[in-house]
Amino acid sequence: MTTVEQARAFALELPETEEASHFGKTDFRVDGKVFGSLPRAGRMNLRLVPAEQAALVATSPEAFEPAPGSWGRQGWTGVELALVPEDELRELVITAWLRRAPRRLAKAYEAAHPPA
Repeated sequence: MTTVEQARAFALELPETEEASHFGKTDFRVDGKVFGSLPRAGRMNLRLVPAEQAALVATSPEAFEPAPGSWGRQGWTGVELALVPEDELRELVITAWLRRAPRRLAKAYEAAHPPA
Protein backbone atom coordinates (compact mmCIF):
# COMPACT_ATOMS: atom_id res chain seq x y z
CA MET A 1 0.00 0.00 0.00
CA THR A 2 3.02 2.27 0.41
CA THR A 3 5.51 2.99 -2.37
CA VAL A 4 9.26 3.48 -2.15
CA GLU A 5 8.74 7.11 -3.13
CA GLN A 6 6.34 7.61 -0.22
CA ALA A 7 8.72 5.87 2.20
CA ARG A 8 11.54 8.16 1.05
CA ALA A 9 9.31 11.22 1.45
CA PHE A 10 8.29 10.19 4.99
CA ALA A 11 11.95 9.93 6.00
CA LEU A 12 13.08 13.13 4.31
CA GLU A 13 10.27 15.25 5.79
CA LEU A 14 11.77 14.75 9.26
CA PRO A 15 14.11 17.49 10.53
CA GLU A 16 17.80 17.24 9.66
CA THR A 17 17.38 13.93 7.83
CA GLU A 18 19.91 13.22 5.12
CA GLU A 19 19.76 10.62 2.38
CA ALA A 20 23.05 8.78 1.97
CA SER A 21 24.37 5.32 1.13
CA HIS A 22 25.11 2.38 3.43
CA PHE A 23 26.67 -0.77 1.96
CA GLY A 24 25.72 0.55 -1.49
CA LYS A 25 22.03 0.98 -0.55
CA THR A 26 20.03 4.14 0.11
CA ASP A 27 19.78 5.05 3.76
CA PHE A 28 18.39 7.84 5.91
CA ARG A 29 20.37 9.45 8.71
CA VAL A 30 19.90 11.97 11.44
CA ASP A 31 22.99 13.32 13.20
CA GLY A 32 25.02 10.79 11.22
CA LYS A 33 23.04 7.82 12.60
CA VAL A 34 21.15 5.53 10.24
CA PHE A 35 17.48 5.06 11.16
CA GLY A 36 16.20 3.55 7.93
CA SER A 37 17.24 2.15 4.58
CA LEU A 38 15.88 1.00 1.25
CA PRO A 39 17.79 -2.24 0.65
CA ARG A 40 15.79 -3.36 -2.39
CA ALA A 41 12.69 -2.49 -4.38
CA GLY A 42 9.56 -2.58 -2.25
CA ARG A 43 11.33 -2.94 1.09
CA MET A 44 12.38 -0.59 3.86
CA ASN A 45 14.44 -1.44 6.93
CA LEU A 46 13.85 0.57 10.11
CA ARG A 47 15.76 0.76 13.38
CA LEU A 48 13.17 -0.04 16.03
CA VAL A 49 13.61 -1.59 19.45
CA PRO A 50 13.28 -5.36 19.83
CA ALA A 51 9.93 -5.10 21.67
CA GLU A 52 8.40 -3.01 18.87
CA GLN A 53 9.79 -5.41 16.32
CA ALA A 54 8.37 -8.43 18.14
CA ALA A 55 4.90 -6.86 18.31
CA LEU A 56 4.92 -6.05 14.59
CA VAL A 57 6.14 -9.50 13.58
CA ALA A 58 3.58 -11.18 15.86
CA THR A 59 0.66 -9.22 14.42
CA SER A 60 1.72 -9.12 10.76
CA PRO A 61 4.52 -11.58 9.92
CA GLU A 62 3.90 -11.24 6.19
CA ALA A 63 4.68 -7.50 6.36
CA PHE A 64 7.43 -7.38 9.00
CA GLU A 65 10.48 -9.50 9.77
CA PRO A 66 13.65 -9.09 11.79
CA ALA A 67 16.74 -8.34 9.74
CA PRO A 68 19.14 -11.30 9.60
CA GLY A 69 21.64 -11.94 12.40
CA SER A 70 22.68 -9.42 14.98
CA TRP A 71 21.05 -6.57 13.03
CA GLY A 72 17.65 -8.10 13.73
CA ARG A 73 18.46 -8.71 17.39
CA GLN A 74 19.21 -4.98 17.67
CA GLY A 75 15.73 -4.14 16.38
CA TRP A 76 16.36 -3.64 12.67
CA THR A 77 13.08 -4.62 11.04
CA GLY A 78 12.30 -5.31 7.40
CA VAL A 79 9.05 -3.85 6.09
CA GLU A 80 7.35 -5.03 2.90
CA LEU A 81 6.00 -1.68 1.75
CA ALA A 82 3.14 -3.06 -0.36
CA LEU A 83 1.66 -4.69 2.76
CA VAL A 84 1.76 -1.69 5.10
CA PRO A 85 -0.66 1.27 5.01
CA GLU A 86 0.87 4.70 4.49
CA ASP A 87 -0.15 6.04 7.92
CA GLU A 88 1.37 3.04 9.70
CA LEU A 89 4.66 3.31 7.80
CA ARG A 90 4.84 7.05 8.48
CA GLU A 91 4.45 6.39 12.22
CA LEU A 92 7.15 3.69 12.12
CA VAL A 93 9.56 5.99 10.26
CA ILE A 94 8.93 8.70 12.86
CA THR A 95 9.51 6.19 15.67
CA ALA A 96 12.80 5.06 14.14
CA TRP A 97 13.87 8.67 13.62
CA LEU A 98 13.00 9.67 17.20
CA ARG A 99 15.18 6.85 18.56
CA ARG A 100 18.23 8.08 16.61
CA ALA A 101 17.71 11.86 16.64
CA PRO A 102 19.59 14.03 19.11
CA ARG A 103 17.53 14.78 22.20
CA ARG A 104 17.02 18.46 21.23
CA LEU A 105 15.53 17.48 17.87
CA ALA A 106 13.36 14.71 19.29
CA LYS A 107 11.97 16.99 22.00
CA ALA A 108 11.28 19.80 19.55
CA TYR A 109 9.53 17.41 17.16
CA GLU A 110 7.40 15.87 19.91
CA ALA A 111 6.43 19.32 21.20
CA ALA A 112 5.34 20.37 17.70
CA HIS A 113 3.52 17.08 17.05
CA PRO A 114 1.72 15.98 20.23
CA PRO A 115 0.02 12.55 20.13
CA ALA A 116 -3.54 12.61 18.85
